[in-house]
Amino acid sequence: MPQGMTELPPDAVLPFGGASAMVRRRSAPVRMTLQAVFTHLMFLSCLALLSAAGVRVMIAIGVMDHPEGRKAHDQPTPKLGGVGIVLAYLLGILFLYRVAEFSRLADPYFRGMILSAFAIALVALLDDIYDYRFVVKLAAQLAAALTAVGTGLYVTAYHLPYIGGVNVGPFAVPFTLCWILFATNAMNFIDGMNGLAAGVTFITCVFLSIFSAHAHGWFTYFAAALLAAGTLGFLPFNYPRARIFMGDVGSQFCGFVLAMLAVASSRFESSELSFVLVPMMLTGALYDVAFTLIRRLLRGENITQAHRGHLFQVAHRAGMAPWFITLIYWGFTLFGAAVAWCFLAAPSSYKPLVVPVPLIPPVIWTFYVIWRAKRVEVGRWSH
Repeated sequence: MPQGMTELPPDAVLPFGGASAMVRRRSAPVRMTLQAVFTHLMFLSCLALLSAAGVRVMIAIGVMDHPEGRKAHDQPTPKLGGVGIVLAYLLGILFLYRVAEFSRLADPYFRGMILSAFAIALVALLDDIYDYRFVVKLAAQLAAALTAVGTGLYVTAYHLPYIGGVNVGPFAVPFTLCWILFATNAMNFIDGMNGLAAGVTFITCVFLSIFSAHAHGWFTYFAAALLAAGTLGFLPFNYPRARIFMGDVGSQFCGFVLAMLAVASSRFESSELSFVLVPMMLTGALYDVAFTLIRRLLRGENITQAHRGHLFQVAHRAGMAPWFITLIYWGFTLFGAAVAWCFLAAPSSYKPLVVPVPLIPPVIWTFYVIWRAKRVEVGRWSH
């Protein structure tokens, strides 16, 4: 039995919200009934409404994000919309911890997921209010990540095609921490256009939930669905016209939870999913951030300094409509999800050929942005 799972007797019935699931031995995993699916959807709909209510409260409170040179908006706009996402997710995950036995991890890991998610939300909220320096943000993110890995939530082995499982030994914790920090900051960095980060998160979570349900990875199935519900409640207030921004409390939280779901699904479920599924669906966002960081490093620029040099920002400065750019990045995510599905279905010998395919649209996008920027003479990208 994989680490992190709780052994259950055969034919045990575990209720959840009026629905029940029959849990047999590992050879006969949990299968949801239509009643269970309906119950789950109703529960998630309530969380989406709760998220929307939290967003409305933040609009009324009116903690403002004021325009400046590196930002796309030209009028003061409320931020902290991510509080609604955080509220919906944390209440949902606490409910799972207390009630939904069929979708739980072993207690140390489950508590690690909850405590680390709360920690990143708290420090990101304080960052939104007090605008900490980057080094302070990074230290706070590291502390939240350590909260999770301290309970054992880290990847110890990576399954490589043609090679098999490779145990990384003492590098397990550093590798996991680097992944969490990169994903957290990537989602934070791309949250510079209406609906971009929230939409990417929503699409990724919907498909991760579907993949996990098909593989009987019930914790990832429900945890991803919870985050999807939270972002669904926020999106109507942010896209196509923004009445509020999610702020760091939303973008960092979404990136952090997605990173943790990649870790949890790859090691702690009864049926292991591949670690690469989440990165494949986030390829558009991760590529934009990685490309920008590498470009700035090669130019000798200070990568901790605020700028408007991300590909999506340069495309906007070159005249493309923000709503259309957002749709392009949503398309990257949908394409990554389609490729991830092909990856799951492909024979092992073909999987290495599938993994890099999600990079194709972002690379094409890069050349198009470069061409367009030169055509309209955008000038220095990192201005």
